[in-house]
Amino acid sequence: MSIPGIIMPAEPTIVILSGKGGTGKTLVSVNLAAAADQATYLDADVEEPNGQLFFKPTILGQQMVYTTKPVVDPTLCDGCRRCVDLCAFNALAMIGKELLVFEEVCHSCGLCTAICPKHALHEEKRPLGLVKQGKSDQVRFLSGEMRIGESSAVPIIKAMVHQHLDGLIIIDGPPGSGCLVQETIKIADFCLLVAEPSRFGAHNLEMVHELVTMMGKPCAVLLNKTQELANPSQEYALTNDLKIIGCLPYDQNLARLSSEGRIAVREDHAYRAYFATLLAELLQEV
Repeated sequence: MSIPGIIMPAEPTIVILSGKGGTGKTLVSVNLAAAADQATYLDADVEEPNGQLFFKPTILGQQMVYTTKPVVDPTLCDGCRRCVDLCAFNALAMIGKELLVFEEVCHSCGLCTAICPKHALHEEKRPLGLVKQGKSDQVRFLSGEMRIGESSAVPIIKAMVHQHLDGLIIIDGPPGSGCLVQETIKIADFCLLVAEPSRFGAHNLEMVHELVTMMGKPCAVLLNKTQELANPSQEYALTNDLKIIGCLPYDQNLARLSSEGRIAVREDHAYRAYFATLLAELLQEV
């Protein structure tokens, strides 16, 4: 989709974010991607990806993503405890004279192997998750999926964004404001924050807004599930000069389509017009 008179990045990347799950982030993401003439949809919610429930893509390939974990050579370890004391994630422990590694909480930072004076630790590759690629009509589909029990999926997000991507890119970001969210924001040209009309929603909007602002990315908010009631998220946006780019009223038909895993813009002309207009406004912001 092109906007006359607007100079945009060759590969504009719009990241859809929310401070919590359940705000409608995925609903907005999939409908924006489907409303475009051509787009890449990237599901970066790797702990619980559900974009495939809507797009039902034809999977064309998948790639295993690996990480590294430290392994102990007990014949070299002298029990100095240096790695145990300096590990920020408490992933190592000394039981008697035996050094234990808890892979489930290890973040693969490499510190322990770098500082061991006896070289008693070395790194070995471990499978972390998958990146799937597919197609759904005019939408190129990418999704990351982390293995259960892993501590950090940052390498999966990096593997997805390092694919050959072109054209409009819509990223369905992870919820919250942690490391995975920060990794996603890094590549954004613009961030769309989705917020629901509750005090809890406003609190989480504040957290993700502060993060995006701290990282120097332009952003706006879409108020979802709005009704004729007080809206703390709207109050936060007005108080903090956060642009409200649109409101999506609570709609039982839209909720029904979403619960059935159907993409609204492919089902109803009114929804297609709404999300096409929203996408055009976002591209002007980019």
